[in-house]
Amino acid sequence: MNAASAPAPTTAETLRSALGRLLDGLPPKQASAAVERLIVNYRGTTPTDAPVLRDRSDVAAYAAYRMPATFEAVRSALDGLAEAAPEWVPASHVDVGGGTGAATWAVDATWDGPRETTVLDWAEPALVLGRELAAASASPVLRAAEWRRAVIGSGIALPDADLVTVSYVLGELTAEARRAVVAEAARAGRAVVLIEPGTPDGYLRLREAREQLIEAGMTVAAPCPHDGTCPIEVGKDWCHFSTRVSRSSLHRQVKGGSLPYEDEKFAYVAATRFPVEPATSRITRRPQIRKGLVLLELCGPQGTGEGEGLTRATVTKRHGDLYKAARDADWGQEWPPPAR
Repeated sequence: MNAASAPAPTTAETLRSALGRLLDGLPPKQASAAVERLIVNYRGTTPTDAPVLRDRSDVAAYAAYRMPATFEAVRSALDGLAEAAPEWVPASHVDVGGGTGAATWAVDATWDGPRETTVLDWAEPALVLGRELAAASASPVLRAAEWRRAVIGSGIALPDADLVTVSYVLGELTAEARRAVVAEAARAGRAVVLIEPGTPDGYLRLREAREQLIEAGMTVAAPCPHDGTCPIEVGKDWCHFSTRVSRSSLHRQVKGGSLPYEDEKFAYVAATRFPVEPATSRITRRPQIRKGLVLLELCGPQGTGEGEGLTRATVTKRHGDLYKAARDADWGQEWPPPAR
């Protein structure tokens, strides 16, 4: 295949190339040390009231290490919203605490069409680098995005937008600031998508935020099939999903290992102020394939008590085409698969 007929690089590929160039001239040991220190900060249990990313070397190293995973997690969450509202396309987007813009790239990869994008963050070095990365994109939407410094917390004021995203931010905030950010996102956005790490704590933050969005009059679009109370018993399980991420050289350098990929665990909720068609049921764990059957863990229609709505489906060869679909089904997908 010659260069003229080669397919254009995907958004994810363009992002990885731009991130790779970030590390040019940055000593590998310095990059690794910055990533290791920042991972400790981000995984800490004490909320911060100041940006964790201090300077360009911090931002460059952490973006190269974390931005691909954040991009894939946000894109998976946006896919859930897009499936529930297939005719809807956001004309404007605000990314709260967006840092170097992973969610903005994910929005661009999910929908075509004119959009205005504003990225808000309190770390100026992250905004500067995010603007540089966007300038390397082929997308006119990304290149035209506005990057604005703002304090993320109590007193935050957002411009009205079709879509508001808040990814990997709530865990950095105090409980009061977290509620303020979710409340303002619900006020400003016609659709709100919140993403957190796929940990028990990340799930609890989203469970609380989900209730807050519903109280604000929004409808849950994904991943939940209903607006009722989450049926999961707190302390025994948590709702989360997984997406595969290509490992960069920095990933391998910091974490070791030889696999060319890793799986990013994340939790999310998408809610809207317009009609949606949520999944009939959602696959909540990786399908278990056995000889002649597939076991699916599902969250289905709202029950009347804790645990109700959580079911297990056994799909066997006698189910015909449904069995074939179950073998191809993935964690996080709708079940049964919608008719095409």
